[in-house]
Amino acid sequence: MITKNEYPVLEFDDDLDAVVSPFKWNLEPFSSDKMIITFFPEVMNELKENNQLELERLIEGENPVEVYRFKDQPDILITLGYVGCPACAGNLEFFAACGVKKVIFCGGGGVLDKNIKVGTLLVVEGAIRDEGFSYRYIKPSRYIYTDKNITKKISDYLEEHKISYLTGITWTTDAMFRETKALVEQRKAEGAKIVEMEQAGCIAVAQFRNFDYGAIIYGGDDVSQEEWNTRSWNKRKGIRYNLVTLCKELVSYI
Repeated sequence: MITKNEYPVLEFDDDLDAVVSPFKWNLEPFSSDKMIITFFPEVMNELKENNQLELERLIEGENPVEVYRFKDQPDILITLGYVGCPACAGNLEFFAACGVKKVIFCGGGGVLDKNIKVGTLLVVEGAIRDEGFSYRYIKPSRYIYTDKNITKKISDYLEEHKISYLTGITWTTDAMFRETKALVEQRKAEGAKIVEMEQAGCIAVAQFRNFDYGAIIYGGDDVSQEEWNTRSWNKRKGIRYNLVTLCKELVSYI
């Protein structure tokens, strides 16, 4: 049943069925139910160049998706995420239809506090839903939260291995060029530590399809000041490679 609203984005339909659904397509299951989604193309290229990955499946279409498995741990899949909830979380639902049950996301995001240094790891506890995708999966709310048990497992692992981290929520937005000073301040006041473009949607799909999902985002560029500071966030090769390696351990741990 549709809950009517003046604004279309807030009209929620609780019907679990949909006209187009990958769960109706009898897709061949992946060889594993564990997956890493990373936003680090140079890490993927390095892994491929070093012969550490084997192609699991090429998902053809207008925007083809390549899913790989690690040769030394073939029970772990990895794929390069697409920007934004419709692309990234939409693909995530497809992966779930192929049997994925445990997912770790790793990426970078803009810090809302300049004191969060480049490379600081944020274990995502939830997101402010400033996008549209998640509203088709979970009824309207200001926040959406990750599973506390999964978050605790990730935090416990990091503490056990003496890896420094923060916990907190993100601000998920569709509009990277509309992160105004006033919005940055408001979202920061609401508790967000990092701004990004995928978490609300990915968390919503995980809740809707009932699989384990966790995310670690490292502090990248700084959007907390009058002028944007890139802080060369996307050139931090060591941080990014190490984060993928960490997630390779975590996806079997959660």
